Parts: sequence; C-alpha cells; structure tokens
Amino acid sequence: MISKEHKKHSDLAKPSYGKFNRNEWAIVGMQCSNIKLLADKIITALSSQYKCTYVDAKHSMENENALLPPHLESGAMASYVDHINYHQFNFNKEYNDFQLRQLLNDADIVLVNGNHFQAKSQVVVIDETKKESLKKRTEQLTNIELILLADNAPDVFDFIKDFPSIKNTPVYKLDETSKIIDFFKAKMQESIPLLNGLVLAGGRSKRMGFDKGTIQWHAKEQQYYVADLLKELCETVFISCRSDQQKEIDTNYSTLTDTFIDLGPYGAILSAFRAQPDKASLIVACDLPLLDLSTLQHLKEHRNISSMATAFESPYNHFPEPLITIWEPKSYPVLLSFLSQGINCPGKALRNMDTAVLKIQNPETLMNVNTPEDFEKVQHIIQTMHPHHAK
Repeated sequence: MISKEHKKHSDLAKPSYGKFNRNEWAIVGMQCSNIKLLADKIITALSSQYKCTYVDAKHSMENENALLPPHLESGAMASYVDHINYHQFNFNKEYNDFQLRQLLNDADIVLVNGNHFQAKSQVVVIDETKKESLKKRTEQLTNIELILLADNAPDVFDFIKDFPSIKNTPVYKLDETSKIIDFFKAKMQESIPLLNGLVLAGGRSKRMGFDKGTIQWHAKEQQYYVADLLKELCETVFISCRSDQQKEIDTNYSTLTDTFIDLGPYGAILSAFRAQPDKASLIVACDLPLLDLSTLQHLKEHRNISSMATAFESPYNHFPEPLITIWEPKSYPVLLSFLSQGINCPGKALRNMDTAVLKIQNPETLMNVNTPEDFEKVQHIIQTMHPHHAK
C-alpha cells in the first residue's frame, strides 16, 4: 500500500529574508569598537540614498548594573519617547526573528555586529589578533561576500581560503574605504527588485454596467492595451482577474487570479506579492483610457526603491494615485498590517506609508472611466485625437 505524504501547509512563496532584512551583512573578525567604526563609514556614505540600520548588542558586563528605563522598571512592557529629532522605543520583552524583520522592514540595508549576531551575508576582516576568535565562528560564515585585510594581516587565513565560495570574493585592505563603499553601492544596485506589471481587470464594473477592461479605446481591449504598454517596461506582465474571468482572457497574456478575494484592487496587489514576494509591481487599472507609455516611463525612471511605493499625485484630490503605482516588496507586510486593522483602501495605505509622490506631466492620463457619463466624455476626447480608434 502506497501512502501519500500528508502536507500540513500549502506551498507559499517566501521572501528572501535573512535574520533582520533582505539586505544584511554581518561584519566579523575584529573588535566591536572597530566594527562600529566601519559600519559608521558605510552608513555615512549610503544614508543619503538608502535607509540604513545598524544592529549591535551590549556586552553583559556593561549591563550588569544598568537600570531599566523608568517605566520599564515599573513594569511597563514598552515606552515610546518623541525626542523631536529622533524617536526612541524601549521594550522589556524578547524579540524573535519574525518580529525583528517587521521592525526593520523599512530598512534598505542592515549592517550587523557579527560578534553578536549572524546575518545572511558576511564581511570578514582578517586581523591576526582576532584569528582564533574568527576560527570559532566559521559556522556563521555561510555567504562571505567581502574580505578585508587589517594592517597586521598580509594574507587571508588558510581556514578562510578553504571556503569554496570565496573564489571570486573581493579582497581589499581595511583602510581602502572608497573600495568598500563602492562594493556596497554595487550590492545595493544588484538588489533592486525586478519590476512586474499588473493590469487590474478583476473589477465588476457595477457603475459602468459592463466590463471596462473589454472596451476598445485603442483598437484592442483596454486590458490588453495596458498589458502591451507594460511589456515595454516590466520583466513579466500579468492581467489580474477573478478566477471566474480567467477562461475569458486571451491565452497570449499571463493571468494572476485573486487569492485575497472580495478586496478589490487591494486584494489584487496582495495577490501579486503572495505569488512573488521579492518582485515589485507596477500596478495599473484598466480604466485609464488616456494613459500612455511616456507616463509609465516617467514613473519607472523616477522610481524610489527606498520608499514603500512610488505614485503620481492625483490632480483631482492631490493624494497619491493608487491605481498607477509601483509597489515595492517592502510594502507587502505593511499592506497586510493595514488589512489586519480593517483597512483595504490602496489610497489610504499610500497616504500612511512612506510613498514617493511625483507630479504628473499630463493630468489627463490619470482620468478614469467609471460611469456612462465618463465613457462619453473620454470617447469624445479619443475620437478627436484618433478618429479611427474608439468604438
């Protein structure tokens, strides 16, 4: 009798997190004070472009006689202080990896004191005075991406050379700061999430009375017109639809069915991240008949990967326009958090997260069609521009 193995959990695409973040490096192989100095140099160079975070721990002897902050001493779980130019949280609780990733989700790069914590990638310093200490940490060296030679170390230690993965690892002197900075700049460029396109075509068009995605404003159904525009800019393009719509979509176009159902566009955005949590999504509604390629190119060219999203400012209400927006992977857990608080409005999410907002060059391109009256207005505009296109 052959029994099939029982699966308790469904397959779920997992984001490429380390302990703290997607982009994290532990600096290991020298004294803690020198690790902090090196981290400060890197952060100083990168902080104008990226959100940087440093993770460290106090030595136990340093904390032996330290008192808890006042409210924590009284039994509070946490305290928050607004210091005007910075904000301070104190917690009297342990944090596991899941919670730490949530806290540091907004960061673009996390540098870690490798004497205290492990990280997904490592910067190994070759320092003769810390040779034995480094030997004890070899199990932590899972992905060495940079080797730095201290003044007292003419060459890489033999036990480090034994790692097969370091064959092409760059080796610099510890005082070659510009090369170290260039290494991290290159790594951050490599880490830019690939951009998918997503055409929102899963709405029920109740106000219009018929499917807006099938209107042929430009000699083809609008959902395919928008998808073809996005193919010029994106790695992969999907038409977002309900499961009952999927069979009606032209098989020349890839589809992505909603897995967060009955949430409208919000559910489509979450469904895209659920399928590919490490890809960014350029989301475009199918009811923007005046949208053109140059508008989409402008959005992509001014994409701010350090923000949660990049959107145009709506000329109608001056809020970020949610339905022609680049949503970065770091927005996924934030969107889920909003949903857990009863919010499923993409516009409200954009207004309450770190969103890069661009001025629109041609406001007409953001005009959407929701009603028969809108239809007549836009049809007249398009017939004036291209008499043979609109039907």
